[in-house]
Amino acid sequence: MKQLILLLILSTCVIGCKNDSEKTKTSTSSAKELSILEKIANAHGYKNWKNIKKLNYTFNVDRDSSHYERSWQWYPQKNEVKMLSAKDTIEYFRKDMDSIQQQTDQGFINDKYWLLFPFQLVWDKGFQYSVEENVKAPISEKSMKEITIAYDHQDGYTPGDTYKIYVDKDFIIREWSYIASGSQEPNLSTTWEGYQDFKGLKIATSHQNKEGNFKLYFTNIKVE
Repeated sequence: MKQLILLLILSTCVIGCKNDSEKTKTSTSSAKELSILEKIANAHGYKNWKNIKKLNYTFNVDRDSSHYERSWQWYPQKNEVKMLSAKDTIEYFRKDMDSIQQQTDQGFINDKYWLLFPFQLVWDKGFQYSVEENVKAPISEKSMKEITIAYDHQDGYTPGDTYKIYVDKDFIIREWSYIASGSQEPNLSTTWEGYQDFKGLKIATSHQNKEGNFKLYFTNIKVE
């Protein structure tokens, strides 16, 4: 979060990715208070995820005058993925990948982090987090709650990356920053906006940087 597809990801969106476990870490006791990560996931519709059988979406990046896109079909209950781009169509099961499919999976994880990062907060393992109140968000400069997610240096495709997410009083992500492993300052900060409801999933469909020369957005979202 070096094959051609990985170079393209890094040059366009500079966002690292983790090889997530996609396992729920929710409390077994209804009386136990939810963690802030669970509150964020639930605010984005995580309780409805168990009903999702298929998710289609197109990942788009506009950077200055260039445009890039690729589309995905994901069957989460079977962990089956199909990627469609201008050059390739690749279909695979995430638990049984060859080297070519693993390269494609790096793109899948990257794009899924942009789409469903609130759910990664309860799917993922191998990170530490901290919470700070009343922090100035990097783009709007509004005062928000900042949660720092620091991944370990062992797991995933790009271990050691850090994310800082900025949530409002309703635990909705409004902005975030990505800090690559070894960096001290954010490599990229964007908005989380254009929220839409897809069968109970609250998804931010658009992300832009402060300068306005980078936009990452999702089209053709379909949930079954």
